[in-house]
Amino acid sequence: MVATTTAADLAAAAAIPKAAQLKHGALSLPETIGQSIANIAPTLTPALNISVVAGLAGVCSWMSYFIATIGLVFVGASIATLARRHPEAGSYFVYIGRNFGPMTGALAGWAMILAYITTAVAVVFGFPLFLGNFLAVFHVTLSNTLLTVFSIAFLGLVTYAAFRDIQVSSRVGLVLETISIGIIIIITAIVVGKHGTVVDPNQFNLTGHFGGVMSAMAFAVFSFVGFESAATLAKESANPHRNVPFAVIGSAAVAGTFFTIMAYFMVMGMNDNAGAIGGSSSPFADMTAAAHLPWAAGVVYFAAMISAFACALACINASSRMLYSMGRYQFLHGSMGLVHKVHKTPHVAVLASALITLVLVLVLLPEGFLNSFGLTGTIATYGFVVVYFGVCVVAPVDMKRGGVLKTSHVVCGALGAVLMLFVAYSSVYPYPAAPFSYVPPVFAAFMVIGFIWFAILKAKSPQVLKSIAMDMEG
Repeated sequence: MVATTTAADLAAAAAIPKAAQLKHGALSLPETIGQSIANIAPTLTPALNISVVAGLAGVCSWMSYFIATIGLVFVGASIATLARRHPEAGSYFVYIGRNFGPMTGALAGWAMILAYITTAVAVVFGFPLFLGNFLAVFHVTLSNTLLTVFSIAFLGLVTYAAFRDIQVSSRVGLVLETISIGIIIIITAIVVGKHGTVVDPNQFNLTGHFGGVMSAMAFAVFSFVGFESAATLAKESANPHRNVPFAVIGSAAVAGTFFTIMAYFMVMGMNDNAGAIGGSSSPFADMTAAAHLPWAAGVVYFAAMISAFACALACINASSRMLYSMGRYQFLHGSMGLVHKVHKTPHVAVLASALITLVLVLVLLPEGFLNSFGLTGTIATYGFVVVYFGVCVVAPVDMKRGGVLKTSHVVCGALGAVLMLFVAYSSVYPYPAAPFSYVPPVFAAFMVIGFIWFAILKAKSPQVLKSIAMDMEG
């Protein structure tokens, strides 16, 4: 991904024709919301992610998601205030760079590229798990080799959708995720109906569970990552000043409500046996089995595959917009700033995102699908948390510079920043065992490489760094 920027590259970027621009105003409000909802992939939480939270928080798992929802709505509020003032593609690069300098902005963009791409990798590894479990319902078993082939084909289909047309891909993401969430809700309603009540007093007793609830916060936040991705499509949104803030805050609130309710009813569906959920690789299917609904397992895994496609598509869209923005200003190779003349998508950046995803998938295959899912998901969380923290700090600073600072900006920024610091702390203390013990140093090394590269760029081409401070999108 790192390439030497030459005078020829600068000339090439300057020569980009006006016709080859992103499709301005192409995305309606529902399509902008679709980007964030698809990237969150709400279906994947009851299908898999909730296992870790339940293993730590026990019967009070819903409380972890409830607290995380409140915190991330504050983070979303900080993003919204910045989105109204800076509606640009690759916005986190812009938000932080304009206030804390181009080097800091570049590192934020660097972290977000890693976060989106490793999330895409995690989803690609999740796909064969869901496919295998879906086929198992019909007593069909595939070898790991065949599952790998299907996973690569899955990535190819995602890349094609992202390459062709961002408007189509955002609509697809919203529709697919809506269908999969609907399936989950219907099946959950059937399970709850068998219990005859929605009241479960045990889940409101925090005695002995408070520490677990707080420890599970980091994993609860992982379920939300990607809610901010609508901001990366600001150039293509019809009304970014309204649509992007609404999409970011709204998706965090809606997804958080879904997670909280699902955690509550899944624990109820397992007769408060949260330990069974915590030890399962298919928690939702286990719940349906306990309710004597074996047919529902196939439906759930099918829904999970739909959600995985929508999530991977949203990740490739978001990472390509980050590469596009950084390529335009020569933080990365100038070709990343090119736009397809017909499809009006950053085609080079899309293909680069897909290629990096493929390489990482192939490199991590020896670790196995499930372990690789966990490793890449953890790395992604680091990238997101670092930028979420930066945005919360930047928001009130930016508002003050614009002369529009309000107390609400300071409160939202402070609360969001504190939550992100806690998530970061809980992810390394107590320090995880191998192979997850390698994740913090790998992330740190990645950020150091980015810092060195941008420092070299600053020394060789200081005018490139200055452009961000003046007008990154002008």
